Amino acid sequence: MERINISKDISFSRISLGFWRLLDWKFTPAQLMRFTEECMDLGITTMDHADIYGGYTVEEIFGRAVLKKNPALRNKMEIVTKCGIVSAADTGGVKHYNYSQAYIISQVEKSLKNLGVDHIETLLLHRPSPMMNPSHVAHAFDKLYAQGKVKTFGVSNFLPHQYSALKSHLNVPIVTNQVELSPLCLDAFEDGNINLALQEKFSPMVWSPVGGGKIFTGQSPAEVGLRNALETIREEIGANDIGEVVFAWILSHPSKMIPIVGSGKIQRVKIPVNAAKYKLSLEQWFTVWTAAKGQDVP
Repeated sequence: MERINISKDISFSRISLGFWRLLDWKFTPAQLMRFTEECMDLGITTMDHADIYGGYTVEEIFGRAVLKKNPALRNKMEIVTKCGIVSAADTGGVKHYNYSQAYIISQVEKSLKNLGVDHIETLLLHRPSPMMNPSHVAHAFDKLYAQGKVKTFGVSNFLPHQYSALKSHLNVPIVTNQVELSPLCLDAFEDGNINLALQEKFSPMVWSPVGGGKIFTGQSPAEVGLRNALETIREEIGANDIGEVVFAWILSHPSKMIPIVGSGKIQRVKIPVNAAKYKLSLEQWFTVWTAAKGQDVP
């Protein structure tokens, strides 16, 4: 599988495995281990986590079932995790964001403990906060980097102006922005995030690349029209299903997007892996774009 250099020393697999819905998969520890190994055998080595996933339980489940059972896997994977969202259940108050220096550091310490590792490859700020003090974030990043606990840093769901405000205070680079993107969600093209990735020369990570499954099952006129366009291209390129077309469309973009596959079914994980062998023509790419927009380009 193609790999993407995110820093001088770290590269990500072109496809990332996301654990947001791990609890829904209802795996036993042995099943989780086997599934992770199967994904890694496909070349997927970048594991996408967040402290809050599964009500703050997913990192510990993954760490206990996978990394503590087979420590040799640690050196073969890259761990991405996120912090900053504070659930209402955690505080007894309202859900909010916390990017104080103390909170960022404490959450990283918890993630390291839960995962059973001594460092993570990339820490992302999970959501932009109107109360974020970039200098406090910078101090936290500097300390975590100096201690070797976090190798690189990034953001998630940030708009370009939020990215720029944070970057102006940092002593470390921002290596990615994780954004929602699919043919059913083109906001990252509209809000400047994809242009920002090209400008800053980083690969954006992409969550919900198949629109939460609506690309396959949605019944609105727009969803049906898109599905018909994808089916036409599927026949033209000889793909197995329209999912491969969607991932080929994402992988074709010059920003070198890193889609996150969030399924616990190995056959679905194989879809983006298989998609890498298909190259859409420029007209095919715009066929998907046009169907998604519901109109021709100007």
